[in-house]
Amino acid sequence: MLSFSEENYLKAIYHIEQLQADGVSTNSVAKKMQTKASSVTDMLQKLADKQLVIYKKYQGALLSEKGSKIAISVIRKHRLWETFLVEKLNFSWDEVHDVAEQLEHIQSEKLIDSLDAYLKFPTIDPHGDPIPDKDGNFVQRQKVKLSTLKENELGILLTINDSTDEFLRYLDNKKIAIGDKINVLSIEPFDKSIQLKIGKRELMITEEVAENLLVSPL
Repeated sequence: MLSFSEENYLKAIYHIEQLQADGVSTNSVAKKMQTKASSVTDMLQKLADKQLVIYKKYQGALLSEKGSKIAISVIRKHRLWETFLVEKLNFSWDEVHDVAEQLEHIQSEKLIDSLDAYLKFPTIDPHGDPIPDKDGNFVQRQKVKLSTLKENELGILLTINDSTDEFLRYLDNKKIAIGDKINVLSIEPFDKSIQLKIGKRELMITEEVAENLLVSPL
């Protein structure tokens, strides 16, 4: 059985790999885990000894097939628990991450499979991220940053890049939610701020906010 820390490292490496498939540097893992590079090096060597990562000193690491399966399993549990907390216990989407971080390490496959069935096999979590099934499969969806859309283009909000409590509360205050159909009305040349239309509402967001909203173009 792996420690919570080992599972967290595997999950972090998996997320980084999705952005850069040519290897995960020690520094990128240290930044993701908010720890020292020396601590990351020690952990990568430990994970390599367990054949969970392929690690070369000074070159970085990649998950092995076994390590990838464990990482996806942890992610599946995390996203199922987030869904349960929001849908069944009425947590808001900015409250669930830390709780799910604790629950994701539960080892009972029977419990997680039962949770999945109880939730009627959801495919996305409250933040719009895909939920892997019990075999580790999930739907890949085309998505781009809202900031890349041009004037008069449309997109459906799929997920977000920034899942901090502050950003989620900002979206709640602006009444921006996963699944919204967003119409780019205009883009301010000076600061790239964007005038949007969501339903019948019009609002202005900054370029930074638009960078963190991922949409499926229509």
